[in-house]
Amino acid sequence: MKILYLSFLFLSLFLTSWAKKPNIVFFFTDDQTSSALGCYGHPLAKTPNIDRLADEGTRFENAFVSQSICWVSRTTILTGLTGRSYGVPGNHDMAKPEAVEKLYVDYLRDAGYRTGFAGKWHAKMPKGWKAQDHFDEFHPIGRNPFYKKQEDGTLRHETELIVDRGIEFIENQPKDKPFAINMWFNACHAEDGDRRPGIGHFPWPRAMDGMYEEDEISPPRLNDPEIFEKQPDFLKTTINRERFFWRWNTDERYRTNMRAYLRMVSGIDNAIGRFLKALEEQGLAENTIIVYTADNGYHMGNRGFAGKWSHYEESLRVPMVVYDPRVKGKVRGQVRQESVLNLDLPSTFLSWAGVKIPKRYQGKTFAKLISESNPSSLRKYTFHEHFAVRHRIPAFEGMRGERFKYVRYVDEKNYEFLHDLKNDPDELINLASNPKYTKTLKEMRGMTDQRVKELGGPLSPMKELLSKSTDPYPVSAAKVANRPGEDGFASLITPGNRMRNWSGDSKYWSKKDGVLIGQTDGTLKMNHFITWKAATVRNFDLRVKVRVTEGGNSGIQYRGTSRPDIGLDVVTGYQCDVVANQSKYNGMLYEEKGRRILSHTGEKVIVDHDGKPWIVGTFSVKEFKPGEWHEYRVLVEGNRHRHWIDAHPTADLIDLHKEGRTLEGVLAMQVHRGPSMTIEFKEMRIKHLRDDLPLLQLKDQGMTMVLATHEMQFARQAADKICFLKDGKVVEEGSPKQIFTDPKRVETKAFLSRALK
Repeated sequence: MKILYLSFLFLSLFLTSWAKKPNIVFFFTDDQTSSALGCYGHPLAKTPNIDRLADEGTRFENAFVSQSICWVSRTTILTGLTGRSYGVPGNHDMAKPEAVEKLYVDYLRDAGYRTGFAGKWHAKMPKGWKAQDHFDEFHPIGRNPFYKKQEDGTLRHETELIVDRGIEFIENQPKDKPFAINMWFNACHAEDGDRRPGIGHFPWPRAMDGMYEEDEISPPRLNDPEIFEKQPDFLKTTINRERFFWRWNTDERYRTNMRAYLRMVSGIDNAIGRFLKALEEQGLAENTIIVYTADNGYHMGNRGFAGKWSHYEESLRVPMVVYDPRVKGKVRGQVRQESVLNLDLPSTFLSWAGVKIPKRYQGKTFAKLISESNPSSLRKYTFHEHFAVRHRIPAFEGMRGERFKYVRYVDEKNYEFLHDLKNDPDELINLASNPKYTKTLKEMRGMTDQRVKELGGPLSPMKELLSKSTDPYPVSAAKVANRPGEDGFASLITPGNRMRNWSGDSKYWSKKDGVLIGQTDGTLKMNHFITWKAATVRNFDLRVKVRVTEGGNSGIQYRGTSRPDIGLDVVTGYQCDVVANQSKYNGMLYEEKGRRILSHTGEKVIVDHDGKPWIVGTFSVKEFKPGEWHEYRVLVEGNRHRHWIDAHPTADLIDLHKEGRTLEGVLAMQVHRGPSMTIEFKEMRIKHLRDDLPLLQLKDQGMTMVLATHEMQFARQAADKICFLKDGKVVEEGSPKQIFTDPKRVETKAFLSRALK
């Protein structure tokens, strides 16, 4: 009898826990591929908190979005409708008033839930519609910039701020009410207006500084150029290809931005960990369901693409992790293979809350997949589409099944793709023209026609032609983001007072009537920079007029590296000095926080393979009066750097030092610590030269450098010819290969045997 009583008590408690409405926490990331998480198999990603949710909850292997762009994906979740259904005919990006009159959170509020929102909104709603009317607490937090200045003057990353608001929300939660909180991150979205490597493309929370720096970053899995070459022409010139040249097109760019992206992901995970701890401290963890997913996937260099606007798996596939603490037993830690959609989320949220799902909702609840281990026939096919920014992104529609995926690009004469996902999971082969698959193609086409009809009918005809965003193989990546005029030069300083495309502390930098102005009052303790954000620079010809006050010390920084670990406005790298009263430094080549002075003014220098500068020529040194405008010119071609002031040469350097030199980086202007000064820049123009300019060697200049050394490994690496001397006489001479592999003289053999031990 006692055993029966205990069993009954346990059952009563179990049923009571399920009868009580659960709290719902919805973590929603931006531009996140499922592959960038530890629980999805990424070998480097450090995401212990998300991994733990997956280990104790449910991870969906096949989670997708119906349309892979942020605002459509977000509005789909809010409304329970596809973009084709909620959008205004002829203006599908904008939601119809009747579609957004009542969001899923409104149904939750009707059921007694306290609702909150913090983070990126970005849903395109009708005029006069107010998001705050649909939540009990609403805190929109966007990027641009990611780091927000706080009342105490410190900077805080938006990821941290969003979770801060979420923690405040649950700390003020009444004990007798359930809650639903949405924390929608801007991460892992790049800062598209800020293309500085590391700091700008994917700005991470400072707590993640240094992570992944020592890790070997593997190239994108689908990076074979042949994969891109097989794409139809209309996909080769889209913004997916344009943005590839912003951040993924070289090994160095890829590694830098991949590390930044992973730090962003780890930053999200770290913030989620803080929230989960707060949830436990508030005694709310045992009845709170956690959902983690993303608004769309991301190519990240695969296929020669950068964004998310395609029919491929990288674009449509997203992570989906659900943790329900009420679920016990063998279903914990399960991996589900069923296909689920972002479209399913509002139905699932309502089913957890015990709310009747509106008939107009087009998704399905997957709540039973969380609590049950048996296979489920949720659906056999998913519908996918894209029609946002239609003049720049090719519109498509199609169906995805377990075996086949069909897509047609509606504005490109219904150009069709048919992929066999079982035998070709990477979608490298288009079977649409293969006669063996005619029947399958016809069936998938018919299913697409039917689904389009059910969802609202065909898209309206396109009003304008698809614009070409880029050449598939531009000679300069920087030209893609910074398009030049007819003379080949692009202006970097716009007219007026708006600080467009520049990032710097307003305490030191301003802009007036098209002039960039740096000012210090004598209290500055560290050199500060204002950085051009629109592109990185590689090979270029820069012209700019500069005026500096008496005693001023500044510089033009190029191929630099932003150093957020030191300070947000700190840049290292090459510099053309601007020093008003010291002619031997004005126009010289200096390396900030590096090898320091590489070439004084008036010197022609070669930096050898070991990093030592050698003066190989000179030219006259001129004085240039302070307080007057002078034109500075910086010409960088491969590893050759040349400076001029008012057409007079000031520095000429060839950098042979592989370990010390940089071939690409940011462009920035400096204000120097020390005495007060004013530095002004105007009429700044740049011509981007070919990315593949050759790196010069000594022989290319018709020069010979003679070095006396006992460092044989250096001699083997650097020399074109080696000559052994004894008692002032030549013992043996020859090429490095011959000398080191087959020395002829006894004296040479004896010396090398000692030196190479």
